Amino acid sequence: MKTLYDVQQLLKRFNILVHVGKRKWDIELMGFELDNLHIAGVISEKEYMTAKLILRHQHEIEEEKEASSTNHDNGLS
Repeated sequence: MKTLYDVQQLLKRFNILVHVGKRKWDIELMGFELDNLHIAGVISEKEYMTAKLILRHQHEIEEEKEASSTNHDNGLS
């Protein structure tokens, strides 16, 4: 597992499809769903940790995009 798509496919194995409409929100909801799968004991510790790291990284990218967009919109670029 290396990409956000891979995390989506992991969730899809459990019939969990996430599409809220904003990528950042999708990532956050996927994190909650992963937590629930982990608590239920249906995914391995390795799968859980790997997926959480991928989500954290993708979330940081989205945060940076938002910050960059906000700075650019305010003429601070």
